Amino acid sequence: MGFSRTVPALPVRDMPAAIAFYETRFGFDVIHSDGDFARLNRDDAQVHLWLADDTGWRSRPDFADAPVRSGAEDFIAGTASCRIDVDSADEVFTEMQAAGVLHYTHDDAPKDTTWGTREVDTLDLDGNLLTFVERLS
Repeated sequence: MGFSRTVPALPVRDMPAAIAFYETRFGFDVIHSDGDFARLNRDDAQVHLWLADDTGWRSRPDFADAPVRSGAEDFIAGTASCRIDVDSADEVFTEMQAAGVLHYTHDDAPKDTTWGTREVDTLDLDGNLLTFVERLS
């Protein structure tokens, strides 16, 4: 038994806006979209987006009798993160800096870690964290 590739699934509030953002800012191509779900690819990386737009919880008078539990509440969008392996963190940094998606804590270069990676942190339209990781061996 062996594990293989993982595919992150990130919650978004507005599917058409999120898809456009991933296409124009991150360079992903849409492989499938049906309104509530999208599958996007760039090279060997794949990201899934799912719609978190349930606002019904806001009008509930008593959460004890009607708990939040649809799993697609709009407050979930922007709470996810994923790591995507890349060949060159420096090239990704330059591209993502030009696209305006760098995480606000980023300075002027990718971050080297003590565990042997060089990383670029970015945020999508909803605030989901995408970290691009070069493994330095």
